[in-house]
Amino acid sequence: MDLGLLVEWIIKSVVIMGVLLTGFAYETWLERKVVSKMQFRIGPNRAGPFGLLLPLADGIKLIFKEELTPAMADKWVFRIAPIMSMVVALITFAVIPVGPSINLFGRVIPLRLADVNIGLMYVLAVSSLGIYGIVLGGWSSNNKYALLGGMRSAAQLISYELALGLSLMGVVMLTGSLSLVDIVNAQAGNFWNWNIFLQPLGFILYGICGLAETNRAPFDLPEAEQELTAGYHTEYSGMKFALFFMAEYINMVNVSAIASTMFLGGWRAPFGFIPEWTGPIWFFIKVITFLFIYIWLRATVPRLRYDQLMNFGWKVLLPLAIANVIVTAITMALRQVYAPNAVVTVTFGSLLLMIAAVFLWRSWTSRSMRRRPPLHGTSAEGAARTA
Repeated sequence: MDLGLLVEWIIKSVVIMGVLLTGFAYETWLERKVVSKMQFRIGPNRAGPFGLLLPLADGIKLIFKEELTPAMADKWVFRIAPIMSMVVALITFAVIPVGPSINLFGRVIPLRLADVNIGLMYVLAVSSLGIYGIVLGGWSSNNKYALLGGMRSAAQLISYELALGLSLMGVVMLTGSLSLVDIVNAQAGNFWNWNIFLQPLGFILYGICGLAETNRAPFDLPEAEQELTAGYHTEYSGMKFALFFMAEYINMVNVSAIASTMFLGGWRAPFGFIPEWTGPIWFFIKVITFLFIYIWLRATVPRLRYDQLMNFGWKVLLPLAIANVIVTAITMALRQVYAPNAVVTVTFGSLLLMIAAVFLWRSWTSRSMRRRPPLHGTSAEGAARTA
């Protein structure tokens, strides 16, 4: 193996881990600042200017905080579970391109760790492994609240990962490749070449499913504090808790980076005349925009009930994702007959029809639920039968 290539991989790996860990720290600062402004509070302002040293203070606190292990817990699994979640979150970023190739010391260095021809499959497969850390952490704690949180997370992942994978299949069909580098190159030029304009429904579905995959509000059922104390990490403290915390926020970065890559041109600028060396800057702007939306939703949208979560995933998102794949296939077949503009019109028209059908279906089901008679007749009869 080329020694220079090995050194390049090591340096890139260290840089990726450093950026993700630093980004996680200031992601927590950004969330506290944004939520405080939305709720008319001050937010962090004590540790350093504008509270910028607060993530450092939190890290020092967690390092020196006492770590407790329940007496009846499975100790080995209890210790390994947060490490699994953290490792999976870090290695997911390996195939995501953050910029073009650069020439450094006479060597062409691509701004990505690896270009795998099945990069999207790698991302989906690796991200699915993160659930093992959550489920094992909840099970090994020997705590009913933690176990229930872990089981909720597993059911939630299965329910929403199907729709998430299908929401990306439209982009794969249009591009003809699973390589994230090829997908970014297919969106070259101006911003109207981005996949968000050809796959608007896929973009919306991916955004919703991404929230559910990362257990963020309004889909934070695995750690619902009003119901489960803290959910799957109830018994964790110190650095073990910090690893779960870090994995969740790094996964938010991963989901945002994949959304930018698949639908918003990746590192490419919105206009073709902007030089390519600004690619990492544009990639950073797009990721920050998605993270802001994450925080915005947490501050404004209430948590769903668990039955609403399941119904929404299986009865709304999954049928829409399947319909989006079917419409994309029909559109690609019509491309042989109609002009590309007509194909785009057909795509948008079909999507609008599907969205209208979903709203009509939801309206009909809600009316039918309102017409349904009470389970025990009148309230008096129900109380008597219950007694």
